[in-house]
Amino acid sequence: MNADLDLIAEAAREAGALARDLRRRGLEVEYKSADRSPVTNADLAADRLLTERLRGARPDYGWLSEETADDPARLEARRIFVVDPIDGTRAFLKDRPWWSVAIAVIDDGRVVAGAVYAPEADALYLAAEGQGATRNGEVIRASGADALEDCRMVGDPMVFRHAAWPTPWPSMRVEPRSSTAYRMCLVAEGDFDAAVAPVAKSDWDVAAGDLIAREAGCFVGDHRGEVFRFNRPRPSQASLICATPALAPLILARFRPMATPQN
Repeated sequence: MNADLDLIAEAAREAGALARDLRRRGLEVEYKSADRSPVTNADLAADRLLTERLRGARPDYGWLSEETADDPARLEARRIFVVDPIDGTRAFLKDRPWWSVAIAVIDDGRVVAGAVYAPEADALYLAAEGQGATRNGEVIRASGADALEDCRMVGDPMVFRHAAWPTPWPSMRVEPRSSTAYRMCLVAEGDFDAAVAPVAKSDWDVAAGDLIAREAGCFVGDHRGEVFRFNRPRPSQASLICATPALAPLILARFRPMATPQN
């Protein structure tokens, strides 16, 4: 497992450096037909680099990446890489620091190694199953926050002001961050107390952050309180709740009136 962690850590750093270099030279931008989300030449170049480094080193592993056509053969592999070459492309395009490279190793549906590299902060978050989580080699832990009032929430401020909530949210310090993986790492290291996204998230958005946050002592799952399982035919999760152990049940209680099986 440590060999896999070393491999993905080095690859994440290399892909982040490549993306920054390409942005300095000038970006080419296209928009995906499925959802009109932006993709740049840096996203694609980082994906090619990660494919070469990771699949070259572990040819028997399956592969799932945001920028690679999904191959159903991954479902037959016990162990796979799940990759987001640039998580937070919109922030990357606007030269904001809230983007990252996220890589996870999945074994039989669970994350066993995760790396998230935030190049603008030169922050490398790592975790291996049962070994804790680190930022640049230093152990990180979730905060002890136990009340929603005045907690530090990372997410879209408009979500919490929406009129659809049965019970209004209390006053919280809410700040946006584009990269979902980076949001989870910020909760893992205690800079924020929770991250909430009540929309579906692709596996590549959350897989690496899932392990890092859990190894730092966080709850990670969806709005029904169900933990994530990966490498399924549809590679996505219903939503994201990443929070301190004391905050998680308080957040889940606010979703309970909406947490039907159809949601």
